[in-house]
Amino acid sequence: MTRLLAIVTDTVQGPESVEALTGHEDAGRVEVRLVLPAVEETPFRHALGDADHPAREAGERLEASLEELRRSGISASGAVGDPDPVLAAKDALREEPADEVVIFERAPDQARWFEDGLFERAKEEIAPPLRMVLVSPGDNGAPHIVAVEDADPGRATPAGAESELEISENLPRISAGDFAGMVIGVVGTIVAIVLAAAGPGPETAAGAASILVAMGVALVNMAHVVGLTLFESVRYRGGWETFFRSLALVGTPLAVAVNLAILLLA
Repeated sequence: MTRLLAIVTDTVQGPESVEALTGHEDAGRVEVRLVLPAVEETPFRHALGDADHPAREAGERLEASLEELRRSGISASGAVGDPDPVLAAKDALREEPADEVVIFERAPDQARWFEDGLFERAKEEIAPPLRMVLVSPGDNGAPHIVAVEDADPGRATPAGAESELEISENLPRISAGDFAGMVIGVVGTIVAIVLAAAGPGPETAAGAASILVAMGVALVNMAHVVGLTLFESVRYRGGWETFFRSLALVGTPLAVAVNLAILLLA
């Protein structure tokens, strides 16, 4: 009996999806465990921490998927899992091992926020053989299989792992560039505040401007640190992360330079 663990971000529906899940195995020789991550549609709603709504929707998709598999003569069980698909897979593997892990996700042009780099993360963190099934919603509602990719057993070396830092086990790993932005932001904010305090004071236009600059750079760097922590907690690596890092790296030295000029010239 082949034990499959399937991480499904939508619904297993139609013979095409069932065949992609079981591969070339005979239905009677496959035992499937489905895990549907209880994930929100947007990272903002995910950050708000409302678990009831996504768990309820995942539960409904789970029941529909189990019915589809059982109609096809496949022994299937399942559960709603962690919002992070990779963590959901790791939790399920701790409960019971599997011969292969199958991950269903949408094609790149239709991928949702939590599917960005999902298969690469899975290869880095999950040891059993992996199979990724890329799907695209079909006209009749049943998903269409776009591609299937296999990965060998064992954990892959993370891309750019040598440039990532682990500050604490309770915090996500961050890149060296992001860490540099955080350090420059903290130090630069302190310097900008000290320069504003040593300036001409709020009674003058120059002094008021210096204080506003210090407040602005403090808010920018606070947003950078908070945003970076949230982004890395869901392994988001995209435009907003780059934007906040660039703002901290460029805006902080500029704010220090402006306050220094005000101090010297006012």
